[in-house]
Formats: sequence, C-alpha cells, structure tokens
Amino acid sequence: MKPLPELMSFLEGVDEPHILFDTQYRILAANAAYCRQFSPERSVVGRFCYDVLHRFTVPCDQAGESCPLAKSRESQQRERVLHLHHTPRGEEYINIELTPLLNSDGKQAFFIEKMEPLRGADGPSSAHGLIGRAPAFQHMLGLVARVAPSQATVLLLGESGTGKELVAHAVHEASPRGQRALVAVDCSSLPENLFESELFGHERGAFTGANAARGGLVEAASGGTLFLDEVGNIALTMQVKLLRLLETGTYRRVGSTELRHADIRVVSATHRDLDRMVSEGTFREDLYYRLSAFPIHLPALREHREDIELLVTALLGRIAPQRQLLIGEPALGLLQGQPFPGNVRELRNLLERAALLCDGNTLESRHVQQALLSGRRPALEQPASRGVLAAEALNHTVTPAPGALKTIERAALQQMVAGHQGSRSTLAQKLGISERSLYRKLNALNKTQT
Repeated sequence: MKPLPELMSFLEGVDEPHILFDTQYRILAANAAYCRQFSPERSVVGRFCYDVLHRFTVPCDQAGESCPLAKSRESQQRERVLHLHHTPRGEEYINIELTPLLNSDGKQAFFIEKMEPLRGADGPSSAHGLIGRAPAFQHMLGLVARVAPSQATVLLLGESGTGKELVAHAVHEASPRGQRALVAVDCSSLPENLFESELFGHERGAFTGANAARGGLVEAASGGTLFLDEVGNIALTMQVKLLRLLETGTYRRVGSTELRHADIRVVSATHRDLDRMVSEGTFREDLYYRLSAFPIHLPALREHREDIELLVTALLGRIAPQRQLLIGEPALGLLQGQPFPGNVRELRNLLERAALLCDGNTLESRHVQQALLSGRRPALEQPASRGVLAAEALNHTVTPAPGALKTIERAALQQMVAGHQGSRSTLAQKLGISERSLYRKLNALNKTQT
C-alpha cells in the first residue's frame, strides 16, 4: 500500500524532521527537514529505519534497544522513546515521537516518526555535555527527555561527582525556558543568615550593610530555571520560606511587604538521603514532596563502567585540548577496575594528574599508577579483564601480600625522583601532595635504601 499524496505533501510542509515508514520498517518518505539534518548526501527512501538510524541488521527490539514501533503495536497508540542515532555529526541522542496511521479497517498501516535532538546531551562522540551509552545512563537521559518540556519541579538524586549540574543544564536547555537564564544556587555555601537575602533579595536598610536595594537569585532566574544545588543543606527555618515560594509562586524581598511573582522552573539536587532526613525531622516532608514531583536518579560511575572509555576520551580532550592525548589499553583497563567513589569528578581529577605526569602523547599504566598513588587511596591491582576487577570476576576477595602496596609506592616514587630535575616543591606539585608529605616519603625511601 502506498501512502496518499496528501500525506506526503503534509510531511514536506512540517518544519521538524519526519520520516514515514511501513509495518515492515521500510522508509517510504523523508521530508526536507530530515534530509538536511540527518542525511544530506544520501537518500534513505527504500531502506530500513533500523539500518539507517542504528546500523542494525535487525529491528531495534531484536538488537536490545527500545523500539517505538513494537511498543505502538502493543499499545495501539502514540509512543515516545529516546534513541542514540548515527548522524553526520556522529552519534546523538534523539527524541523520537512515533504516531501510527490506521487504514480503513482500523489497522496500523503506516508510521510517522518525528525526531528532535536532545539539547544538553551531545552523545558519545562529543567532547561536551553529558556523555554515555550504557543502559543505566540512557534510562536517566530518557527521564530527562520526558520531563524537560514540562514545568514540573525536578529532583536530581545521586552521589557526589555524578554530574548533577550537567543534568540540570540538560533539563533547562531541553525546556521551553532554554533560551533564558539558568541560575545556580549553592545551598551548601550559603550561611543561614544570608540565604533569604541571596534568594529573594532585600530592600535598602533591611539589615546592617544593606545600603541599597538588591534583587535576589529568584529575580535573576525570571523566565528561566532556578537550580538549587545540595538542597539537603538548607536550614529548617529557610525551608519554610522556600516552600512558600514553590506553593504560591510568590515571595517578598527582605525588609519589604510587597508580594512579588516568580516566573521560574525549579530543579534541585542533593547527594543526601532526603527520605531519612524527613524521618529524622531535619527536612520538611511537605517541601520534599514539592521538590520531588519528578525525581531522577543519576547512576554512579560503577553502575555504568562500560562508559569509562568514552568518558576518558572526552575528558582528556577537555583537560589538555592542545595535546590530543591518547590512552593505552593497559592504562584504560586499570582505570576500568577502579571503584571511583568520587565518580566522574574523581575520574577527571585522576586523568588530570596522569596527564601532568606524562611527557608524551599516550597515557600509560605507569602514569595512571603514579596518579593513583598520589591520590587519597592506594592503587588497586590491574584488573583481569576490562571493566571488571579480578577479584570481582572470581567472586572472592583478593588479599595482597603484606607490604605489597608500600613496595609499589616506593618503586613509583623512586622512579619519579630519578627522572625529576626541578625543585622538591615542583615534585610535590606533580605528585599532588604537600612538600611536607613528600619529605616524609623521601625520608622513608632513603631508610629502605640504606
């Protein structure tokens, strides 16, 4: 069955990229917007959608992906998914909205897909934005794609270093408010006596030192998004005032009786257990429900270890863009075996140290090992396979020989000292430790050599 000419004409008149395909996944038409954005050099008509968009040889649901066509067949209605598509710019996250078209018998005959890149998530091939392709990461991005166009308050939950501010930016950029300001409030750094003034502003003479009226961060975010980072650190007395803002959309400057309207969307984040804090009485239950209209869990790095290679490539490009650093396979395997309690932030810091320790163009395992030794934890053994510690692979705990880690540290330090020509303070900076700590380590090293 061929689609009606009127339908083909309709697709051409739509600004957003659309394709039309049949029940066998074969593309029947692609409008000009799609061709410009996704396939400027080659026609996609007559090809299968899973081949063009994913380079699969079978439909998405048979290749481990979520297939909107299969979901639509089951639900008999419109479906939305977030997919990782191949584009002329590399892999990108694309919002897919699939609409089934029924024939005269009421059966699905054709499908239209509308496509829109997810702003703020540039895909694994990018050196910017959110990066990842693991299932846990894609699930999180799918939630971002669903909630971003709405006005719902969003609560980002995750360990320190998982990228909550980046996700907040992605929510903002993919929203109708994306062209306006995103104003971040670091709730952990604001003392209680300044919190209200910083958030809502104050009038002249409201308190000692208030020599002029000043708008607060809520006013600065007008028309955009207010991002409350580490919201679990807000004092109880200030939680009441924040609750009033969320419930009524109004506030008063300190020292004023004038009621002002706040045109903002609120996104908040915390690494703390708010459920437990509510039970302990240190966080208001009503405020918790206001903030968590749509909670999103950010996976820890150990929950998507398969993304470490992508992250390393992107982070090295950000850390030393002029050097075009590469990483050797043994070094990458060593990184994939680390627990990273500090998550992506810890990985970035470790790579920055390793890059400073490397004089060439390729990070080797010795550079990573030295960077680990200069950090707050001793280095772990080389993993037996990529992404999995040897101890994990064998499902038992490996106990290193007594003094083994000290021996490794001494050997690495000895190698660094032998190759260093500068001052002791410069060497301490390279190792990421204080000069006093370096002195103690060198003293201990000299004793073992005598």
